[in-house]
Amino acid sequence: MNPHDALTEIATLLERERSSRYKSKAFRAAADAIAGLSAEELADAASLRRRKGIGESTFAVIQQALAGEVPEYLEDLRERAGMQRSSSLRGLLRGDLHSHSDWSDGLTSIDLMVDAARTLGHEYLALTDHSPRLRVANGLSPERLREQLGVVAGMSGHGFTLLSGIEVDILDDGSLDQQPELLDELDVVVASAHSKLRMDRAPMTRRLVAAASNPHVDVLGHVTGRLVEGSRGTRPPSTFDARAVFSACAEHGVAVEINSRPERQDPPDELMALALEFGCLFSIDSDAHAPGQLSLLDYGAERAERLGVPPERIVTTWSLDRLRAWTTRERGA
Repeated sequence: MNPHDALTEIATLLERERSSRYKSKAFRAAADAIAGLSAEELADAASLRRRKGIGESTFAVIQQALAGEVPEYLEDLRERAGMQRSSSLRGLLRGDLHSHSDWSDGLTSIDLMVDAARTLGHEYLALTDHSPRLRVANGLSPERLREQLGVVAGMSGHGFTLLSGIEVDILDDGSLDQQPELLDELDVVVASAHSKLRMDRAPMTRRLVAAASNPHVDVLGHVTGRLVEGSRGTRPPSTFDARAVFSACAEHGVAVEINSRPERQDPPDELMALALEFGCLFSIDSDAHAPGQLSLLDYGAERAERLGVPPERIVTTWSLDRLRAWTTRERGA
């Protein structure tokens, strides 16, 4: 097989597994290192070993691919990925409203995220890098976000649309961490709490209700903030009056995010059932921080189907025209 394709697929599958970011970046760096090399240059093993970006593991992958084999490393990753569950709902998803690039804490450039979304058959993807207060995630200042809008504007076409967006931090009082006039310019606003997740029940309820009632917000992201597995350890869910929060979401047409990351599984099953009872809309999102993580939608779709969420209540099954009509419902557009 093609060595460049093998290295890229390995990086993608490592990202899906949420493996060490250094592993996936190493394979992407190796793919970049051999991009454009001739067959003769690839066959020169001694020169290839000395090339910057090529290590022992990536060299072995290249050699096995050149020999016409599926590299062992790739074969193992494919086998593990093939064990994932699928659902009929997954085939109805047209896009994803929550993703990150290296403009904030994502691992790769915007164009690689776009390429991966196209490969998965997405019709649209919202780029939702973080807002300024989340400095640990290199959140975008107003100036950087305006600069990014210019980049996003040139990345659509051929049946695919990259939507401008943000994952805006919900501040302690429920206000949003970005200039309102700038939020007005975005296609999609995902609002999430990233700090003080152990806030007392009453103020946390007020905080989330205020965010869900804000006319700029389209999606309430990973609503409990919990972590149930993974390298970051576990974290209990925030405590709040879920009935009040989901009532606000339903009243204002805000979608409750079904966060597809296996370490989040947020909201928990019982809260998804409650949001369904309150008539909420849902958005099945990957919260991808790398191209390979866009396929994590598989997990969210499986959960939604198992819990009986009707496809018509999931905004990411909607056409782009219908989605745009929904996101502009409160913005006077």
